[in-house]
Amino acid sequence: MKMTHQFQVARTPDVVWDFFQDVPAVAACMPGAELISVAEDGTCIGKVSVKLGPLHAVFEGEALINPDSSTRTCVIDGTGVDRKGGSRGQVKVGYSIAPAEGGTDVKIEADVTLSGAAAQFGRTGLINEMSSRLIGEFAQCLEGKLEAGTAEEAAAIKAGEVKGISLFFASLAAWFKNLFRRHK
Repeated sequence: MKMTHQFQVARTPDVVWDFFQDVPAVAACMPGAELISVAEDGTCIGKVSVKLGPLHAVFEGEALINPDSSTRTCVIDGTGVDRKGGSRGQVKVGYSIAPAEGGTDVKIEADVTLSGAAAQFGRTGLINEMSSRLIGEFAQCLEGKLEAGTAEEAAAIKAGEVKGISLFFASLAAWFKNLFRRHK
């Protein structure tokens, strides 16, 4: 399933690009993510916890990060396995950073493939709606880190926990609203 999200940050492209190169800071802003290690070749090992109603999955895996500073773009290829539930996931994420009036535009495009129990949520469009909400939380965390007065204050700012049931129902409600708007 393909998803595209865009948001604006009230900072210069150089500042935003530098932030995105700090993998631990980016991981701290991703709800449900835990970074375990980063290798010099750009390979990251980590976990992503997802709780959606009755489904609780912890995807353990790795991602290879390939940034291009000349174009301020990056491609991330990742794979993960939920050992307990048997779900598998693959993701290819591309992001770009571009100047915009009043700051910087950040565009994120993701192609996610799920199998196992987690795949049932991808068929309903809920994953796309939930990812929109998670990207919103990510953007708020990023802004908070960039506004922090000191490195210690910035380090203390982290994404909140993914509250599965409230996120699920809020996303379900938004999905229904969008569905009915399309049929009017």
